[in-house]
Amino acid sequence: MTILVTGATGSVGRLLVDELVAAGAPVRALTNNPARAALPEGVEVARGYLGKPSTLPAALIGVETVYLAPLPAYVDDFVRCARQAGVRRVVVLSGEPAEYEAQGDPSTWHYYRIERAIEEGGFDWTFLRPGQFMNNTLDWAPSIKAEGVVRAPYAGAVQTPIDLGDIAAVARVVLLSERFGGQKITMSGPEGLTPPEEVELIAAAIGRQVRFEEQTPQEYLDGLAPVIGLETAQWLLDGFRMMAEHPMKPEPAVAELTGRPPVTYREWAVANADGFR
Repeated sequence: MTILVTGATGSVGRLLVDELVAAGAPVRALTNNPARAALPEGVEVARGYLGKPSTLPAALIGVETVYLAPLPAYVDDFVRCARQAGVRRVVVLSGEPAEYEAQGDPSTWHYYRIERAIEEGGFDWTFLRPGQFMNNTLDWAPSIKAEGVVRAPYAGAVQTPIDLGDIAAVARVVLLSERFGGQKITMSGPEGLTPPEEVELIAAAIGRQVRFEEQTPQEYLDGLAPVIGLETAQWLLDGFRMMAEHPMKPEPAVAELTGRPPVTYREWAVANADGFR
């Protein structure tokens, strides 16, 4: 049966398409921009987007299994369309914070809102819960290029950043097997790192000095809130605070499910060095 990959031009979705094609699986890619996606031969294209629910019924015809990219505002529309189409399995790209969100006010739910809707929708589900993406630190590139500096709060926050390719590889394993139903799979990179340690690895990869300057929480909010909004900036800040108070520890899922070690941050920094130069 065809697997529908939503968010097929996204950071994980596009890599997942390649993983599934390499495994010989029939893939339908949901994308608003097929030309930009540069999809491999043999991939069926469904023009659309989760944020445009009117495009979903056609995309879901004949689909039994869906990889669901995270778009909480439209998850109820997806559930309605998927149930009408007879979708049986949904593998959700959720996030490590979902467990904490579940214990808080529903107005703060993001990943957990998606998980709850899929559970209540009656699907055979699996939730993939990665932590921080290594690619997120590309946000530091402008200040590294301009000033040779990274500014961030909570220098002692320990994260376990994960490579996007490792997430896609785990998703491929889960999508092609029936044995992960009802599981919440937390995944991470192979090591715990603080922001200053990540900066040191970037500096080594690009061959020049980069210094780390710790921001106060208010300095962080003042700089980021005008760009992404106060609510989102506060959500990110709270995450850094949590990781300072409760350091993250590496999870074994990538190695256990793919049979190979996860990419280290050092390896990622070397591979992405041009992005910081």
